[in-house]
Amino acid sequence: MKTTKINIVLCLGVLAITGILVVQLFLMKEAFSNEEQKFNQKVNVALLEVVKQLYGGEVEKIPQQSLINKISDDYYLINVNRAFEMQVLEFYLVNEFKKINITTDFEYAIYQCETEKMLYGNYISYSNKPLKAGKSYFPKYNNLVYYFAVRFPDKSAYFFSNLKLWILLSVILFLILIIYVYSIFIILRQKKYADLQRDFINNMTHEFKTPLSSILIASNYLIKQPQIETDEKLEKYTGIIIDQSNKLNNHIERILGLAKADAMPVLLDKTAMDALMIINNTIENIKLKYPALQIDIATDSNPFFIKADVFHFANVVYNLIDNSIKYSNQNPKIHIRLCCNNTISTIQFIDNGLGIAPKNQQYVFDKFYREKNSKSNETNGFGLGLYYVKKICLLHHWKIKLESKINIGTTISIIIKNETV
Repeated sequence: MKTTKINIVLCLGVLAITGILVVQLFLMKEAFSNEEQKFNQKVNVALLEVVKQLYGGEVEKIPQQSLINKISDDYYLINVNRAFEMQVLEFYLVNEFKKINITTDFEYAIYQCETEKMLYGNYISYSNKPLKAGKSYFPKYNNLVYYFAVRFPDKSAYFFSNLKLWILLSVILFLILIIYVYSIFIILRQKKYADLQRDFINNMTHEFKTPLSSILIASNYLIKQPQIETDEKLEKYTGIIIDQSNKLNNHIERILGLAKADAMPVLLDKTAMDALMIINNTIENIKLKYPALQIDIATDSNPFFIKADVFHFANVVYNLIDNSIKYSNQNPKIHIRLCCNNTISTIQFIDNGLGIAPKNQQYVFDKFYREKNSKSNETNGFGLGLYYVKKICLLHHWKIKLESKINIGTTISIIIKNETV
């Protein structure tokens, strides 16, 4: 996917999650306002009932003007216009608030005419954390004679306790946004590193190919000269130069091919083919390089048909066999098993090599990874063979599984879902 498309997708994702979070916060604010409105209504109803109780049912004597005054968000002042006892007021307040399900802490005070001050009453706690009496400030109101005040010091906390679900959802959405943004940062950074790596590989391999081509041209010309042909030692050394140069050229081509495959999708030409025939042809080519190689094949079907890209399948087989040969301390023996049922075909490559430590088995298909063992420094390669194998298997929608034991060997299984061929 191109950088522009990635940026568009990521920006749309951020905008979508941010939009959802903004809507969630707006809805939570509306819910908070609704809770506050409901609370105020409940308080007014409860305080009105308290006033009625203080008047002993004489509703007609209740003041009609400025009965309940909301001075601030948590402070209410009630005009009673008759004397009453503090204990009686507390009893009515507790009962009426309980009836209407107001369960947040409150405190009250009564205006005392003799001293012209607010006389603190009590702090009624539902949270078992009472405040010390007289610590809260109750301002007096000069226009009234007989009145009392009620304050709800934990009103905001009470609202938020009723909005736990909204708060939880908002926190979850916020965490999702943070995780998404962090993931974007990681993806972009990894993409940047991948681009730098690919550019470095392309530049490095192209820089190598120019002098290597000159070496091959010069070596091929040199080996044809009479002086070289008549000197066995010089001919041998010149042949080594050509052979190693060709080997290096093959490695460079493989790296370039993988870099190109990473930059753009690999197009597969899947056709019905006899996997057994391709494997036999590949073994014949490998035996030109390793004449003493021992490979046996067992199959429950001959021919063994699968649907695959012939070129890439042959490369997969070559890489798996070549890898088994490279990492073997003794004469390599490779067993290839092909079995098939109605839905699944399996091809196994079993060797008697050095094996792979359990902690390293998860890395063997990674690009440029090479297992550190006694053969690592003796074998040529860049750790791309098994990476290529897994890439081709994934493109074919095949599963690949590795099992290995140190000093016993390794088994790599390719599991193919049967298609109509």
